[in-house]
Parts: sequence; structure tokens; C-alpha cells
Amino acid sequence: MTEENLPQAQPETPKKPVKPKKDPRAKLYKPETPLILASSPHFHTRDTVPRIMWNVIAALVPATVLALVYFQWAAVGIILTSVSSALIAEMLVNKVKGDSFTIPDGSALITGLLLALTLPPSFSLGGTALGSVFAIVVGKHFFGGLGYNIFNPALLGRAFLQASFPVPMTTWIWPLTARYADVDGITAATPLGLFKFEGVSSELSGLLTGNISGSLGETSAITILIGGLYLLIRKYADWRIPMSFLLSTFLVSGVFWLISPESYPSPVFQLFSGGLMLGAFFMATDMVTSPVTARGAWIFGTGAGFILVIIRLFGGLPEGVMYSILLMNAFTPLINRYTRPKFFGEIRA
Repeated sequence: MTEENLPQAQPETPKKPVKPKKDPRAKLYKPETPLILASSPHFHTRDTVPRIMWNVIAALVPATVLALVYFQWAAVGIILTSVSSALIAEMLVNKVKGDSFTIPDGSALITGLLLALTLPPSFSLGGTALGSVFAIVVGKHFFGGLGYNIFNPALLGRAFLQASFPVPMTTWIWPLTARYADVDGITAATPLGLFKFEGVSSELSGLLTGNISGSLGETSAITILIGGLYLLIRKYADWRIPMSFLLSTFLVSGVFWLISPESYPSPVFQLFSGGLMLGAFFMATDMVTSPVTARGAWIFGTGAGFILVIIRLFGGLPEGVMYSILLMNAFTPLINRYTRPKFFGEIRA
């Protein structure tokens, strides 16, 4: 076979270069983008501390307005003194500790306002300022500031005033609009005090509208319910806590009332009298000092209601909302520990 007869090799057609497939995950892991490690929470909402605090303040507006209507200049003086003292104390503590300016978050304002609403209308302005400063300095910043306090600052401030000035803290006057108040500033007893020491029951209408003697923001159950329902609808308060608080108070007091209706007040009276409504919706639901678990919330509210009834019926004071919440605040870390949900993948030792 001659060389001419040999089959000629066909020239190879050049192959198109194959482009490597792009990894869709490449955009997520760019070399120039550092990996971010962060602790929880990993899911965020538009809600911030200032947003929550100012919504709570808005929920307190109905009770505050009614306090101004019923007690007028006495309420104006106490509310302004308590709030301004809390704000000044907050600013001074920020300056001493070198912290950022925390007035805009609303936490100091709400502490001063809540404390004012738990005070008698006849309480002195000097004592009001002292209690407000104590609530901010000791109740809040002594434990490390907002988010670290064990007890509700406003209630701790009131407990300090109760221990320091027991007589002025239990001296009450009639609202200026009450039919009994023919003379401005006439002293009177609260509905709880009337029943405990004199066996006299108060009308339900007075407990609902607030035209009775008592603390500035605790007399009207309707205005507190309006604000409390606003917080529940906006989900700024855990509904389990006020529900269990009120339900346990109703059931436990109902048992004693069924045993002896002449000796013990009715459960309906227990619900709408005193500071129960204000404490259940605005103080027991404090996000810092209340349990974070669902079971813990039920335990917290139930325990507070049981303690409240025992103090009201068998204690030396006619009211016990403050002490019931503070006692349960002390148990909150234990409640959180023993009611935490099981971790994913967790096994018993």
C-alpha cells in the first residue's frame, strides 16, 4: 500500500471549552465576606425596648387620666414628682456609670408612673421622690440595669415606702367627685380596709368606675382592663400571667367565701378591689421579672394569686398584691430553670 492510499487522519475539530457550573451556594460564602457568629435570638421583629415601653405607657393613659379627674391637683403633684425624680435619677446613674443615655427607651418613665399610680393621693411629695429614686437606683441599676433586675423596680420602690412610712402609706382620702367628699381631703378607708376591719362591703359600681378611696391608679377596674387588654392584643404581655393570677385569686377566695360568706368577701369583690388589676396586667407581666416559659407563667400567676388571698384574708394588712408579686419575682429564676423545654437532641444523663 502506497503512502497515497493510506487513510488520511481527519483534523480534530476544536472542542468548546466547558464552563464550570456555578455553585448556587457560592454567593452565600464569598471569601471576602466573613462568617458572622452571633448568639440568639436569630429571629428579629420590629419590636424594640423603646417601642414596648412606650406602648405600656400608652396603656396606662386611661388609668392616669381618671386619677387626674378624681384626685386632681394631688394626683398631678405625685405623678409629676415621681416621674421627674425617676428621670433625674436615671440620668445621674448613666453619668456615674458611664452608660449611654437611656431616657428615650421609656423604662425610667414607666417606673416613675407605675410607682405614682400605686401611692395614696395624700402621700407627701418628698416621700414620692425618695421612693422613685430608690426604685431606679436600687430596684433597677443596683442589679445591673434594665434586663438584669430581679424585682419589679416600681414595686420595690413602693415596698421601701411602705416600710419607711407605714402610716402615710395607709392613709386615704375620698375622690373629689365622690358623694361622701363634702370637704376636700376628708380621710376614708379603702374597700378592702372597710371589709377587713369593719365588715362593710362596697358596691361593685364604685369598684368598676373608681369613684372610691384608694391609690391613684388602682381604683377603677374598667380603665385598667382597657389598658391591659391593649397590651394583650399587641402581645406585649403574656396572657397566661394575668389569667392565672385572676383565676387563682377567684378560686381560692371563692372556697373561703363558700365556707363562710359572712366572714370572707366574695371572689368578685376580691377581683375588682385593691391593686389586683393593676398588678396582674402591668406589674406581674414585666418581661424581665416574670418567667419566660408557658408553664412558668401559669405557675407564677397561680402562686401570686394564692399568696394574695392568704395575705388579704389572714394578714395584718388588707392588701397584698405588692408582696405576692415580689415573692414570685424571687422564684422566677427557679421557675425558669425547672420549666424550660427540652433541648433538641438532649438525652438524660
